[in-house]
Amino acid sequence: MREFNKSSKLDNVLYDVRGPVLEEAMRMEEAGANVLKLNIGNPAPFGFRTPDEVVYDMSRQLVDCEGYSNSKGLYSARKAIMQYYQLKGIEGVEIEDIYTGNGASELINICMSALLDDGDEILIPSPDYPLWTACATLAGGHPVHYLCDEQAEWNPDLDDIRSKITDRTKAIVIINPNNPTGALYDRSILTEIVEIAREHQLIIFSDEIYDRLVMDGLEHVSIASMAPDLFCVTFSGLSKSHMIAGYRIGWMVLSGNKKCARDYIEGINMLTNMRLCSNVPAQSIVQTALWGNQSVKTYVVPGGRVFEQRNYIYEALNDIPGITAVKPKAAFYIFPKIDMAKFNIVDDEKFALDLLKEKKLLIVHGRGFNWPEPDHFRVVYLPNLETLADATCRMADFLETYQQS
Repeated sequence: MREFNKSSKLDNVLYDVRGPVLEEAMRMEEAGANVLKLNIGNPAPFGFRTPDEVVYDMSRQLVDCEGYSNSKGLYSARKAIMQYYQLKGIEGVEIEDIYTGNGASELINICMSALLDDGDEILIPSPDYPLWTACATLAGGHPVHYLCDEQAEWNPDLDDIRSKITDRTKAIVIINPNNPTGALYDRSILTEIVEIAREHQLIIFSDEIYDRLVMDGLEHVSIASMAPDLFCVTFSGLSKSHMIAGYRIGWMVLSGNKKCARDYIEGINMLTNMRLCSNVPAQSIVQTALWGNQSVKTYVVPGGRVFEQRNYIYEALNDIPGITAVKPKAAFYIFPKIDMAKFNIVDDEKFALDLLKEKKLLIVHGRGFNWPEPDHFRVVYLPNLETLADATCRMADFLETYQQS
């Protein structure tokens, strides 16, 4: 019988956020286990609800959302997005520069496919949100990972970026606020990245999906607002800022020097047209979400859930012998370091599997985020304080006797 194999284009495509460790967790659940999942930023299971006004507005508009929209999205949604970025200081943004997608992930995939030829290089942070590396690889490009420096609160290592630029480098990706580290880049870091991109004539891709999940009175700055002379593509959406991941509504904004990217933009438009449009019911609530009072603002101030849970997980993890962690400034992830020598760890996926099997606690190992060493893991701190206390107790108990064999 003829056998059908997966495409060789997938040989180096990994997405371990939903990889082998999760598959084992699902098998355990099917067998009756109760697994505590700290692996993915999915707010709904942890009691974060869609704002009532957003649900109401979508319900009132459903009868008008049965047909396709413009391939880039509804005018009302795109106008609201355009105005939002004008207020964030990005110059020259017009309606035709706005694209909606089924989450920002769909648009990232489109942008990589439209840009990269075989062997083209793109700079991506390490650790990264692994979709970026996967999409660049699937498009035929070569992801080149620049390091973020844990000793500098996970800011990008600018010298490492400079050292990895070649004549095949087309673009640089920044994830700000960062997933998985929770870092927030200030103006001085962004200024340096802009200067590097300007010197080497690079496109800037900026993933800003967590731009409203910023704590400690800090400010998020869109890098595109600092680079009007460069071609920039900014990605965001409502999945995290409004705790509605399942609605799958994201967007991207083209800005800066669009003249140098005319042919590339034509490629983006071709791929956007091919998928017809993003889901229209979710587009219908963008205006309400962006310009109402419906957001995560109350969660990220002192006394708010995300703020207090961030503080708790930071202290609790650092209290476990053999674990250290940098305090996140944004998003809802922390990326702790584990003492490899103390626990004889050589394989972080095995560490995550051992923890899952013994304590029914699901995390994602660091190399799933393209971190080069098996010494980190990501924890989602969306669960309430009682659940986080349970999780950190399980981890502490596990590590008291753990030695990787």
